[in-house]
Amino acid sequence: MLEKFPNDVNYVIKHFPLSSHQFAHQGAMAALAAGSQGKFWEFHSQLLENHNNVNDQKILEIAGGLGLNMDQFNQDRNSASSRQLIQEDVENGRSIGVRGTPSVFMNGKRIHNRDMGTLPGLIMRELGK
Repeated sequence: MLEKFPNDVNYVIKHFPLSSHQFAHQGAMAALAAGSQGKFWEFHSQLLENHNNVNDQKILEIAGGLGLNMDQFNQDRNSASSRQLIQEDVENGRSIGVRGTPSVFMNGKRIHNRDMGTLPGLIMRELGK
């Protein structure tokens, strides 16, 4: 949909690491660190693919596999600015009623059907296409 409607559709990720997932916050910090090297989406995708076995070793494995500068990555994944961004995302999420992930909103409206396969049709309807 992003490729089909590049001027009409934006995809935005807000971080909402769940306290029930031991490595969720570290994963979010690591994704932002990878983003500092232009690899946010690649890192994020691999993190989701491995969501059941995320730990410090897996985070480093993903970063290494993407060819990231590991010294920079390790420095960036502890940055105060990333920590602040995540905190702001969490506060924003709470203010609009987010309690879990994934939570999907389209034009400010919550999409309750969590079947991602329905999104293209919803987007088409929203665009009036």
